[in-house]
Amino acid sequence: MRRRTLIAGLAAAAGLAGCAAEKSTATPILSSTTASSLAPRDVTPYVPEPGRAPSQSYEVRQRDLSFARGDRPLPTRVWYPVAASGRFPVILFSHGLTGQPDDYAAMLTRWAQAGFVVAGPRYPHTSYSADAYDALDIVNQPADASYVLDRLLALGSGDPLGAMLDPDRLAAAGHSGGGITTAGLFSASRDQRLKAGIVLAGTDFQGAPFTGPPAAMLFVHGRADETVTYRAGHTVFAAVPWSRAMLSITDGGHLTTGADFGATVGTSTEFLRWSLYGDAAAKARVASAAATGGVATLENQL
Repeated sequence: MRRRTLIAGLAAAAGLAGCAAEKSTATPILSSTTASSLAPRDVTPYVPEPGRAPSQSYEVRQRDLSFARGDRPLPTRVWYPVAASGRFPVILFSHGLTGQPDDYAAMLTRWAQAGFVVAGPRYPHTSYSADAYDALDIVNQPADASYVLDRLLALGSGDPLGAMLDPDRLAAAGHSGGGITTAGLFSASRDQRLKAGIVLAGTDFQGAPFTGPPAAMLFVHGRADETVTYRAGHTVFAAVPWSRAMLSITDGGHLTTGADFGATVGTSTEFLRWSLYGDAAAKARVASAAATGGVATLENQL
């Protein structure tokens, strides 16, 4: 019943859109995390293979792919760095309710410029202009996300994009409903291939414990969020049993805009450089990136 109540809250939040949208006035989603399985946990360190992230900023191109999981169409836009050779980590990005991948293009492009391939599927029943909109369908999206990763990696070395993908360096990220989808990929629908996750203004929808091998998790949440409450996001952060950090936007709402953008993108990029490239110098820069603009505070247990 508790899970059903939260999902009903998501349905009420159907006015949610992407990063550049106006502030949502939807019904708040309260914390879903009273279950003992989501009580605060001690941290088991996630230790990536040592390496170095690219120092250059890449040109970015896009490619659209047509995937479908059974009767669930999952058209996917991919942002990727233009490079002569080499393999790059992959980030699966999930949009929010009534959103679409392009709503987040400014952030996803920045990640691709830093040396990541970013794939954003459009979910069949929660995206902008969905033929049969159903917020309750969010429970099916973690499986959709894993399927998109399957299909991307199946492109293989014979495909120019497939040849760029590193199957051993995978992450998931998402905003709001997409953040909930991302949390599910590390808990109830654990995809054990994932090394890192970023939850933007999200929470948990099942009260399931985080499972599987250690991964690194970054949470970003506005303290004034009226759609997914700060308490809902922070409680899930505290339940992560691995290396974790939370960027709390002091006056931030549900969307990443204005002064929030620099701190969010900078912190998340350094987090990804560390967690997927194993770049220790990037880990050391997470705190300074979080301080950008003086708009946020950081709880850092990475």
